[in-house]
Amino acid sequence: MHQKFDFSLVIFSILVAILGAIIGMQIIVTLGITPNTSIIGALIAMLIARIPMQIFYRYKSLENQNLLQTTISSATFGAANSLLIPIGLPFVLGRPDLIIPMLIGAGIALIIDALILYKVFDSKLFGSNEAWPPGVATAEALKAGDQGGKKAKYLGIGIAGGIAGAWAGIPMSAFGVAFIGNIWALTMFGIGLLIKGYSLPVFNVNLDEYYIPHGMMIGAGLVTLIQFILTITKDRKARLEDQVAATAEDNWVNTRTEKDVTKAFGYGYVAFIGGALIVALIGGLVSELSLGKLLLFLLFAALAALVTQIIVGVAAMHSGWFPAFAVTLISLIVGMLFGFPPIALAFLVGYTAATGPAFADLGYDFKSGTLIRNTTDIKMELYGRKMQLKSALIGFGVAIIMVAFFHNVFFLQNLVPPVDRVYAATIEAGITGSAGMYLLLWAIPGAIIQFIGGPKRQMGVLFATGLLITFPIAGWAVLSGILLRLIILKVRGPQAEATMYTTAAGFIAGDAIFSFFTSIWKAR
Repeated sequence: MHQKFDFSLVIFSILVAILGAIIGMQIIVTLGITPNTSIIGALIAMLIARIPMQIFYRYKSLENQNLLQTTISSATFGAANSLLIPIGLPFVLGRPDLIIPMLIGAGIALIIDALILYKVFDSKLFGSNEAWPPGVATAEALKAGDQGGKKAKYLGIGIAGGIAGAWAGIPMSAFGVAFIGNIWALTMFGIGLLIKGYSLPVFNVNLDEYYIPHGMMIGAGLVTLIQFILTITKDRKARLEDQVAATAEDNWVNTRTEKDVTKAFGYGYVAFIGGALIVALIGGLVSELSLGKLLLFLLFAALAALVTQIIVGVAAMHSGWFPAFAVTLISLIVGMLFGFPPIALAFLVGYTAATGPAFADLGYDFKSGTLIRNTTDIKMELYGRKMQLKSALIGFGVAIIMVAFFHNVFFLQNLVPPVDRVYAATIEAGITGSAGMYLLLWAIPGAIIQFIGGPKRQMGVLFATGLLITFPIAGWAVLSGILLRLIILKVRGPQAEATMYTTAAGFIAGDAIFSFFTSIWKAR
C-alpha cells in the first residue's frame, strides 16, 4: 500500500475540496439536487493524474486517485446536503441570527456521522460485499481511466463547454444532469420546472400561494419512505437464505465485528446528544423549552439523527438512492406532534438533515476503495480505509469553512436549497389551518405520482423538486438534454454512454465553477 499523507497530498486534497464545495453549493441552490459527486471526483482525480509534471506523478496510483476522489466527493456532498440545507432553513424562516448556531450543529453531526460509518462499514449491517452501486461505478471509472486518458480529455472538453454555456446564459448543470440521471425522473423534473416557470406569467396561477409544490413534495416524500421500507423488507426476506449460503461459500470475513457496531452506535448516540446540547445552548433553546421538553428534544434529536443515518445508509447500500428528505420530514412531523416550538423544530430538521447523505456518500467512497485495493489482507484494507477517512475529514473540514464564509453569497440573492422552503412551510403551517389543508390536499397527487413511478424512478420527488424552482430555462435545458441523449443512444448505441457521462460531468463542473465566481462578483 503506497498511501501516505504528506504535505503535498494534504495541499492537493484541500484544493480539490474547495472545488468540490463550490460545485456542491452552486448546484444545490440552483437545481435543488446534487449530482453523483463520487463519479465527478473520480474524473477530476484522473485529470490531475494526467498533468505532465513530476509533482503529479504520484496520482497515477489508483489508491491516491481514490483518496482525492474521496476528498472532493465528501466536500461536495458535505457542503451541499449536510451544511447548506440545514443553514438555509433558519434563513427562510426569517431567523438569520440562527445560521451560525445551525452551522455548528450541522458540522458536529456531519463529523459524528462520518466517524460512525468508519466504525461500522464492512460489518454485517453495512457490508463491503453489498451493492453500494455508485461506489462500484466510481471504482470502474478509476480503473478505466488508468488504462487511458480519454476520460480526462472528455472531462476537459465538458468543463470548457460548461463554462462557455454558462457564459451564454444556458444552465449547463441542468443540461449535464440530463445525460446522467434516470430519464423518467429527470423528465418529470423538467416538466415541473416548466410548469412552475410559466404558471404565473401564462396562467396567472401562483403555485406557492396554494402550497402546491410543498404539498406535492411532502406526499412524494412520505411514499418514498414507505417504498424504501417495503423494498428493503422484501429484498431481505427474498435473499436471506441465498445470502447465508453465499457467505458460507465465499468464506467472506467482515473487517468489523458486532462489538464494533454496538460501540459505534452507542458512542455515536451519546455524541449526538452532546451535539444536540451544544445546539440547544448556543441556539437559545434552553430559554425556549421547559426542562422536560429540553430533555425530550435532546434524546429525540439524537435518536432521529441515528435512525436517519441507518435508514439512509441501508437504502444507499442496496439501491444507490436514499430517502433523506422523507426521513427528515418524518422526524419533523414527529417533532411537531411532540409540541416543539418552531425554533426547536428548525434545529431538529437541520441536525437530522446533516447526517444521512454524508453517511451514504462516504459509504460509496469506501466501497470504491475496497474494490480498488482488492485485497484479502484485513490490515491493509483497514489502513486504506483509514486513509480514506482522513481524506473525507479534510473534505468535510473545507466544506464547513467554505459554507461559513460564502453562504451569504447565495442567501443575499435569495438562493437557498429548495427543500428548505418545504421544511419552512411545514413548520409554519403546523398541522391545522388552511395552509395545512393545502399541504394535505396536494400531498395526494404527489404521493400518487411517486407511487406510479416506483422507488427507482423517483418521479414524484423530482417533479415536486421542479415545482419548487422558478427557472424555466433549466426545464428546457433538461428536456433538450434528454432528447439529445436519446438520439445519441439511438444512433451510436450503448457504447456512447461512457463518453456522454464523462462529458456531462464536465458540463456540470464547468457551469458550477463559472456560476459560483459570477455570484461572488455580483455580490460585491
